[in-house]
Amino acid sequence: MHKDWFLSQEAFDGLLNWLDTDREQAAMKYEDIRKRLIKIFTGRACVEAEDLADETINRVISKLDELGTEFEGDRGRYFFGVANKVYLEYKRRKSPQSSPSSPPDSNLIELEFRCMERCIETLSKENRYLLLQYYGAEGGAKVEQRKRLAEELGIAPNALRIRAYRIRVGLQDCMAKCIQNELG
Repeated sequence: MHKDWFLSQEAFDGLLNWLDTDREQAAMKYEDIRKRLIKIFTGRACVEAEDLADETINRVISKLDELGTEFEGDRGRYFFGVANKVYLEYKRRKSPQSSPSSPPDSNLIELEFRCMERCIETLSKENRYLLLQYYGAEGGAKVEQRKRLAEELGIAPNALRIRAYRIRVGLQDCMAKCIQNELG
């Protein structure tokens, strides 16, 4: 996906219109697709299942102009095709590095941790708070924590999800650059 692309309310509305002309039906289809994507990624042992589901949805949204109204077939299935590509990219990013200059696993983990600390420090106070609150809870508490955070910030849960995703993508980019600089 293009680094310059971002999800706007207009783009999200376009997705809902593409899924169904009835707004309520479209919203239900969106939620169902997102839940199924999360299950797929979780079933493939992806620790970032929600983020990968959001990445998949964002990629579909970014292609809506190309897909247009001429797209035929099950629109939900299109998401799952995109999800396969997102998963393959995820596996490539997560595969162990086999180059001779790569540090041993424990050193790489230590390097990643140092880089994460540095990158988190570069975030604004607000973004750091949002990120830590958003990803800070586990299990059933996670849903309640995110709901409270959205209410605290006065935004919709989907807007919170998008904001957290953008911060996380920036953090991942920062970490990749940091690790690359450290490895030389």
